[in-house]
Amino acid sequence: MRQWYRSASPGGRRAFWATFGGWALEGADAQIYGLVLPTLTALWHLTNGQGGLASSVTLVCTALGGWLAGAASDRWDRVAVLRFTIAWYAVATALVGFADGFESLLAFRCLQGIGFGGEWAAGAVLISEYVTTRYRGRALGAVQSGWAVGWALTLAAYSVLVAVLPQAWAWRAMFWLGVLPALLVLALRRGIADPTADQRRREKASPTEIFRPGLLRVTVFGALLGLGSHGGYYALTTFLPTYLHTTRHLSVMGSSGHLAVFIAGSFLGYLASGWLSDRVGRRRNVVLFALCCLVTLVPYLLLSLGDLGTLIAGAPLGFFSAGIPGGLGALFAELYPTRVRGTGQGFCYNLGRIVSAAFPALVGYLSGRLGLAASIALFAGLAYALAAIAATCLPETRDRELPHDPAPVAYPERTAKLPR
Repeated sequence: MRQWYRSASPGGRRAFWATFGGWALEGADAQIYGLVLPTLTALWHLTNGQGGLASSVTLVCTALGGWLAGAASDRWDRVAVLRFTIAWYAVATALVGFADGFESLLAFRCLQGIGFGGEWAAGAVLISEYVTTRYRGRALGAVQSGWAVGWALTLAAYSVLVAVLPQAWAWRAMFWLGVLPALLVLALRRGIADPTADQRRREKASPTEIFRPGLLRVTVFGALLGLGSHGGYYALTTFLPTYLHTTRHLSVMGSSGHLAVFIAGSFLGYLASGWLSDRVGRRRNVVLFALCCLVTLVPYLLLSLGDLGTLIAGAPLGFFSAGIPGGLGALFAELYPTRVRGTGQGFCYNLGRIVSAAFPALVGYLSGRLGLAASIALFAGLAYALAAIAATCLPETRDRELPHDPAPVAYPERTAKLPR
């Protein structure tokens, strides 16, 4: 990864940091909701079902935004789409801070979600086209580690605001702060070029091409992989602060310590997943992390580990749960030709979000019968099992060159044969 960065063009380096910054901002803005959910539940007398519903509706809108942004990035300029999406969700995040009840919260979270989906769809495609095959997994894993960085910054800011402001204002201030990093990211995106714009203008492919013979199979199983990855992650992280507060009976500061360990594990998981996907292959990497999620999920949620045991168990759970999405960027980019890469990548990644949107809502509604921990374990476990199965049905793409790799690298292993 360092070798690629040193040899990269100035535009490639700026693209890396701009995409990293955008993903960090999205992670920060997205995770605010999970942190303030216990406060909103107490202030507005929300049920777990309502809390899960707000998260689920956001995921549906995130999926729609991702589809639209992916198709738009193929038709127009990828960088322009990035600028638009980050400005959109920064403004929407500020609006959430003005919500005066559950209905307005729901509406503003929908607007937020549209921007979230667009950020990943355009950003992951852009950086994948700047990086050679040899380093693509590591670069995209490093970019996605920005999510953990953003989450950590959000957690730190929330801990400070809760200490100095009344809870009725602390949660609003969190959303208002979400606007500030957008200014830096928008500035970073100046001078970044779209490396495949000319080719896409010549080819002018239809967005429906991803459903035609030759690509239909990878689209179906790619979408199922996205479903498993997102279903497990959101079923777990949406209610993680609530679980620590209500089931483990931890204070805000106590929960923050547990979440910090989980986030640190997630940061390392993104980086490790990117490195492993370049070493052992895209499919094996996803399957490995999905199976390890199943192994670490059960003791964390269902065994009486005590506060110290739960704290320690949070590190591997955060590590493995982040590893699955950390390995999807390179895999999805290499499944599709340039002319529909944004469309295909946006569809697979975000269809999983729209279907997995049911998971937080179901966890919330079933928690009254099964208990919150058992509900999270049930749905997250099913999702991670689906991710492992779907990954085995996709072709291996580790050796696949994108049409415009800046410096193609030869591998001794056999290259996966996929349609261009």
